[in-house]
Amino acid sequence: MLRDPAVAGQFYPASASILKKKLAELCPKVKSKKEAIALLLPHAGYMYSGRVAAATISSVNLKDTFIIIGPNHTGIGLPFSMDTEEIWQTPLGKVEINLVLAAELLKKSPYLKNDLRAHSYEHSIEVELPFLQYLKCDTSFSFVPIVIGGGDLDVYKQIGKAIAEAIKELKLTDRIQIIASSDMTHYETAEAAKNKDNLAIAAILKLDADLLFETVKKEEITMCGYAPAVIMLSAARALGAKKAELVKYENSGDTTGDYSSVVGYAGVTIN
Repeated sequence: MLRDPAVAGQFYPASASILKKKLAELCPKVKSKKEAIALLLPHAGYMYSGRVAAATISSVNLKDTFIIIGPNHTGIGLPFSMDTEEIWQTPLGKVEINLVLAAELLKKSPYLKNDLRAHSYEHSIEVELPFLQYLKCDTSFSFVPIVIGGGDLDVYKQIGKAIAEAIKELKLTDRIQIIASSDMTHYETAEAAKNKDNLAIAAILKLDADLLFETVKKEEITMCGYAPAVIMLSAARALGAKKAELVKYENSGDTTGDYSSVVGYAGVTIN
């Protein structure tokens, strides 16, 4: 079964040639790349968050398997939805789901369920794939998409633990990366957004899933993918992560020139 792109022509170019040109403009040439267990990447339209996503993902040695965790913006589907059936199409080609890993994740976590509905129109995972396709060039890779709806801290941490257990069980530790897809503060002034986002980023840099969750709730930070980030941090810590680095931070005002109401974007690597 083929999943056609939901936001090609909106969030990124629908033409393969134009998309490649755009990605070439966005992705810097990095001579010395670093290792990473996990990444935090934004998922807005490329004109807004593309520089942050490109700088971050271009800075690491990419593996051949990815777990991409994104928030559910549509409200459709189950709260913790995987897609284990489709091949994902983008203008740059097809990306297959790692069925063995997907099955192991379903086995390890009682919360994760197969539900295609949550993925049908959701952009938070789709927009990351062209970056991987472009940077991996002709090297094939597979992935598992997970869309997260509402839940509590304990559930998020248990899903993170299950992800780490599945990776270890399949001996994929050296071949896999976890991507949490999230934008930061929404529709506040650039100054207010940066102040709030710095608090969330500080928790991420400490690799502290609990602190991130508590900070988002206490400070009312409109970080749409905080749940995927909490899950990613929990899994990364269980896989031995020791440090994190903020690669780039921007907001939509850096593109539009309007800093009165912005969305923040952060790119973080974790190893």
